[in-house]
Amino acid sequence: MKELSRSALIERSLIKKYRSKIWRKFVNAIDQYQLLKQGDKIAVCISGGKDSFLMAKCFQELQKRSTIKFELVFLVMNPGYNEKNLQLIQDNAITMDVPITIFQSDIFDVVDQAGGSPCYLCARMRRGYLYKNAKNLGCNKIALAHHMDDVVETILMSMFYGSEYKTMMPKLKSANFEGMELIRPMYMIREGDIIGWAKYNGLEFLRCACKMTEKSDTEITGKRAEMKALIKSLEKVNPHIALNIFTSAHNVNLDTVIAYRRHGEKHSFLDEYEDGINDSEQE
Repeated sequence: MKELSRSALIERSLIKKYRSKIWRKFVNAIDQYQLLKQGDKIAVCISGGKDSFLMAKCFQELQKRSTIKFELVFLVMNPGYNEKNLQLIQDNAITMDVPITIFQSDIFDVVDQAGGSPCYLCARMRRGYLYKNAKNLGCNKIALAHHMDDVVETILMSMFYGSEYKTMMPKLKSANFEGMELIRPMYMIREGDIIGWAKYNGLEFLRCACKMTEKSDTEITGKRAEMKALIKSLEKVNPHIALNIFTSAHNVNLDTVIAYRRHGEKHSFLDEYEDGINDSEQE
């Protein structure tokens, strides 16, 4: 029997050992949120981290198995990585048999000089560069590797620090690049399972490698790290807490909401209160 290559073993782990924890959840997100259509050309955006490389392998598997025909481009932006970090990305791409396309940007330098909120600025600039280069390659979608933990942390951060209930959407139409769409197919996958998959396959990936993080990791990532720690502590009491928070974004009861915004317009429960029916169960 022919010995499987490293890449083949990694692929096999997705559909065997991590079938329920990763593969099925990837496919379920594609189906539930209608992220894929016939003829799509998707720029799979690879940052060099575990999440995006896993997403690339999932898309490769899906392309083999799906009845929907679509194209893939594996897009890597080099925002100013040092030589060692860029080499790690290239080595992992070879190991995992992911044919990456690399383009340059100067985001790290721009963000370093700008001050203010570097992570927010960096994310906005990254997305713009990715949209532009994906569109130039004939793509109509970019895929980002945000997972369930990112979604839950975003919900909590918006409540605790933004005084609003807001989540990270599974897909968005671009306001600045006509005909382009952002999709998040890793939406239902837990970060712990991604870490488990990487360790099982003996893979080491790039962590956040920006200049600002090197200067002050605690300051830059503090709020999200705070949410991670909070969720971890709550899960000791209730192991389903993250899933419950995630599910709440799919199950908002507008009958019990004081006010909400829709397309920039604010609505209040008072707007329809006089015409409504008292619900004794809510008293």
